[in-house]
Amino acid sequence: MLRFAASPTSDMHIGDLRVALFNYIVSKQKNEDLIIRIEDTNKEKNIEGKDKEILDILGIFGIEYSQVIYQSESVRFHTAMALQLMHEKKAFSCFCSTGWLEGKREEAKLNKKVYRYDDACANLPAELVIDNTSPFTIRINQPIEDIKIKDHIQGEVTFKSTDVDSFVIMVQDKTPTYNFACAVDDMLNDISVVIRTQDQISNTPKQAHIRAALKYDKKIEYAHLPTILNDDTLSVKWLLEEGFLPEAISNYLISIGSKPPKEIFTLAEATDWLDLNSLSKSPTPFDINILRHINHEHLKLFDAKELSRYVGFADEEIGKLARVYLEEASTTKELKSKIAPIFASKEIPKEFAEQSALLIETIKSAPHFEEYDDFEKYIINKSGLSGKNFSIPLRLILTGAEHGPDIVEIYKHLKNYLGEIAK
Repeated sequence: MLRFAASPTSDMHIGDLRVALFNYIVSKQKNEDLIIRIEDTNKEKNIEGKDKEILDILGIFGIEYSQVIYQSESVRFHTAMALQLMHEKKAFSCFCSTGWLEGKREEAKLNKKVYRYDDACANLPAELVIDNTSPFTIRINQPIEDIKIKDHIQGEVTFKSTDVDSFVIMVQDKTPTYNFACAVDDMLNDISVVIRTQDQISNTPKQAHIRAALKYDKKIEYAHLPTILNDDTLSVKWLLEEGFLPEAISNYLISIGSKPPKEIFTLAEATDWLDLNSLSKSPTPFDINILRHINHEHLKLFDAKELSRYVGFADEEIGKLARVYLEEASTTKELKSKIAPIFASKEIPKEFAEQSALLIETIKSAPHFEEYDDFEKYIINKSGLSGKNFSIPLRLILTGAEHGPDIVEIYKHLKNYLGEIAK
């Protein structure tokens, strides 16, 4: 079983989506289920509707899963596991106040040291614990042995036991901490491989230690994906709104740090060749220009009718027209901005207002012409216009822009819409 864990506290960013894509691909390769875990235990930061938005985005990208699990529904299991650890003397009550702990952290910071909890409450006599009415957290005992994990990307990683202190597993209101809930849930869901970003590797020894303390002997494998620099500033929703295709976004995110056999590929094709063990360990910056190029290449693969749908039509000729404008656009948003003015009311400069009015009337009364040359001769003859007094207003009337692709190519696909366009 694999899982994609998402927090409903913010928009999904490209780094999150990349993790979801890799989990999906590996689940297909291993023929194991993928579950979605909504990590919603931090109720103060949860945003209403954000969980549905996450699931909607996964659907847009074709990421299939077997079930959705809400972490808050498993709190009773987290509590039971914490009590078990306390009963076995593997965890203890900590009455240290938040202010006192913050003071210790500041002191360590001033001395340029990493703060480690000093086990002040680890060995309190039973009577001081039982009769103590002060708020308390629950901390797990510090590990005795070093912790080793298998990482498909980083290799075998060893964490020294001294680098992991007696960390909190339940806060004062008895809500599980992130690492405790995550570790317990991975046990409950029989997770075999955890794929997440490199910046989460510091959580790994803590979660491994929790599972070991609970006598869970299944060895979970890891793959910590190298960081995409600046990914926290780019939400998936924004990319979609800007007209980037899901296929292109997936293509680019999977390409980062991997060795694809070809530049342009689908999610299904990636399942045939992607190998976690061959991924780069190095962080990579997000390059919007590379994504634009990949997006442009995916747009070129659409047939005409399908392409027309991305600009608000379901018409093969409009799709062919859109393909002409692909020389000037690389996203569907840009493509729409080229096509929409053609069918909108035109804003004609005063300089060409009189000529435009004459051309519009001439076009409306003109017979149908298959070829642009015949159309042009007729309009010139009937209007008496020539030079820029003909060419500029005609282009404005037909396209809504003074510059653009060859008017002959444009006419080829607009000749059946002239009555609707000339207005």
